[in-house]
Amino acid sequence: MATDKLSAAPAAAPQAAVHQADATPSAPPRREHRYDIDLLRVICACSVILGHVGGECMLAVGKSAENGRAVYWTGLFLDSVTSWAVPMYFAIAGWAVLVGAPPRSGGTLRKRSLRMIVPVGIWSAVYLAWGWWRDTNGRPTPKLALDAVFGTVQPAFHLWYFYAHVPLILVLGFVMLLKAGKRPWGVVAALVVIAAGPTAFSDLAELTGWDVPRFGWQAGTYSLVYAVVGALLLGLPATRRRHRWWWLAGAVVSLAAVLWSQDRIHFVIPNASIFVAALSCCVLFAANGVRIPERVRPVLAKVTDAGLGAFMFHVLLLKAVSPAFVSAERGWLGAAGAAAALAVVTVIPSFGLSLLWGRLGLRRYLG
Repeated sequence: MATDKLSAAPAAAPQAAVHQADATPSAPPRREHRYDIDLLRVICACSVILGHVGGECMLAVGKSAENGRAVYWTGLFLDSVTSWAVPMYFAIAGWAVLVGAPPRSGGTLRKRSLRMIVPVGIWSAVYLAWGWWRDTNGRPTPKLALDAVFGTVQPAFHLWYFYAHVPLILVLGFVMLLKAGKRPWGVVAALVVIAAGPTAFSDLAELTGWDVPRFGWQAGTYSLVYAVVGALLLGLPATRRRHRWWWLAGAVVSLAAVLWSQDRIHFVIPNASIFVAALSCCVLFAANGVRIPERVRPVLAKVTDAGLGAFMFHVLLLKAVSPAFVSAERGWLGAAGAAAALAVVTVIPSFGLSLLWGRLGLRRYLG
């Protein structure tokens, strides 16, 4: 899978953004908690996993319908119907930094960044050790470990999102702090490293001839646009109930365009595709401001907290069990049933384990 999306991939999603402002005596009243955004985060996390199930189907047929039409179209559909998840993660991240919980200091941004960086480092080590034990890393493990420090995340390919997310929140957070009259020099230093890293690494390789890792701590233009536009759209009044069906209808049309593009033009479709953007906007408007019943909110909050850990862990489980479910020889009913079963046995244990280590106080280490 290409590394420009999670279906290879959010976004989630992880708990891509912190929506609780730091409590200070002079802090303004807290905003009403956005449970609709919590719901979006949970759906994004599940969608990422479902998209990866589709990716396993595509790998089983070598991304070609000639090797198994039923499995090919099952995989293509699952990857397409979840293609909005990563853009939505960026949109939520932008809303959190710019609207929901703007940072109050450089220390706030440092804490938010470490909530991503520490679990990424731990899970990268876990995936590398798992691959070494199973002899599936493909390259020397020490080399892969060095690459992972700077942004090449094999075999944990799905963790690429965080290498884009951290620079994104630093850039947006810096703007908000500057607007508030702050001078966060530590954030400035981090941004200088992020900006100069790719050129410095390239120059080092040219001068020394060393095999220098790729510097991947970068936020692409498309992720910045999704974040800024997402902050705008998620800050709009709730979508009226009678309008939600129109946005869902638009999502169906956009999905058809994504399917067509993936089959005829390029698989995996880039996150920056206009078709993916249209699908993402339709889903956002359909869900924006949806009312969550009070009796459901405590459970939703717990599941939302578990989303980041489930996202980080699920690929390990998926890769281990998918050979027992996915086969290019399956027919239409068998392909759909196998994909559904694989999704269930991946989603439920992933969220369950994340809830468990959350109760054990390991959230800061494992996500």
